[in-house]
Amino acid sequence: MLLAIETSCDDTCAAVLDGPRILSNVISSQAKAHEGFGGVVPEVAARHHLELATPVVEAALAEAGMTLDDVEAVAATAGPGLIGALLVGISTAKGIAAARRLPLIPVDHLQGHVAANFLEPEPLEPPFLCLIASGGHTLLAGVRDHEGFELLGQTLDDAAGEAFDKSARLLGLGYPGGPAIQREAEGGDPEAFEMPVAMSRNPGLDFSFSGLKTAVLYRCRELGPEGVEERKADVAASFQAAVVGQLTAKLKRALKVGEWDAVALGGGVAANGPLREAVGKLCEEMGVQLKLVPISLCTDNAAMIGSAARYAKPIPYPDYLGYDAFASGESATPAVAH
Repeated sequence: MLLAIETSCDDTCAAVLDGPRILSNVISSQAKAHEGFGGVVPEVAARHHLELATPVVEAALAEAGMTLDDVEAVAATAGPGLIGALLVGISTAKGIAAARRLPLIPVDHLQGHVAANFLEPEPLEPPFLCLIASGGHTLLAGVRDHEGFELLGQTLDDAAGEAFDKSARLLGLGYPGGPAIQREAEGGDPEAFEMPVAMSRNPGLDFSFSGLKTAVLYRCRELGPEGVEERKADVAASFQAAVVGQLTAKLKRALKVGEWDAVALGGGVAANGPLREAVGKLCEEMGVQLKLVPISLCTDNAAMIGSAARYAKPIPYPDYLGYDAFASGESATPAVAH
């Protein structure tokens, strides 16, 4: 049995896995703690992880019908992410593993999003193309084995999820921005306002969302407070359509320049309904398989970390006692490109 812990941002997560089978997957969200700030405050997130780590691990074990005596290895997200939050998870995992002389498996967070597709039911086997879009990352990954991925393209500035959060704040929709904008956009016209679809003429596979975020800012200034309130749904729908348009355009380009039989989505933005629908139509059009994991496996969770840990190299006791988390840069799994 494998116990996995994820604390890279503002969700405290623990899961128990038996191979590719999820026995439990507990997620404690801090969304309400950060709502008043319009985004995640790193210090607040770390403090909440300190309070929640032990109860969440206990809940995951209870839900799986297991105890710590049944655990054979402990996995934890080592990065990238908020360094204070990551340290809480790594320290918790070290404490549990060291007390029982168990191996520790540090996992790259991005590889976790890829590895969510390896879980039951209906695991997707490599090779496949994976679009990862979240609050901190937006990238296209070429997945040819279980251990890592090839970075094909990435955002040059803001991540898609960050653009959702900041645009939602401009529209007074609250945090987290993705679900709020999707709800508001349901009553709006996606063609009401012209929004830039960045990098559309760039032959590469990189993304950019800073210009789109700025366009929402200028549109809100032009409309004024009363105009924003009146046209909020239209702005939200136009913004969302531009994000989905850019993500699917780059995905289509990647499918054309490479030989891929399947596409998978990962990250919180992958839970967006219009994006899932648009990617579904694209895959049908291009004759490739589409793997959509459940919404609970799109957002940050520990089951995906446990899935990646199955193919990562464990560190034996006591070698991991000096192991540290990383905010960005060097990976816990060298096979993974950033």
